[in-house]
Amino acid sequence: MTYLKSWEEFEKAAEKLYMQAPSKARYTMKYVHSKNLLSLKMTDDVVCLQFKTEIAQDVRKIDKFVNNLLRHIVSKEH
Repeated sequence: MTYLKSWEEFEKAAEKLYMQAPSKARYTMKYVHSKNLLSLKMTDDVVCLQFKTEIAQDVRKIDKFVNNLLRHIVSKEH
């Protein structure tokens, strides 16, 4: 399991992973206060994508991504 370097790379790969198998995909978010580190993980048990950041501005990008993902989850298209 390696970490992707850029947020854009993670976002595109994670959305693609979700669209391929919505019922198998899941994500987790973890914050480590002592290290001021936020990490995200998206997996379908075959592919595992990870991203970590210490930059507070990335939280807005992550929030948009999660909102977009939730819209996909609750839509009636799949």
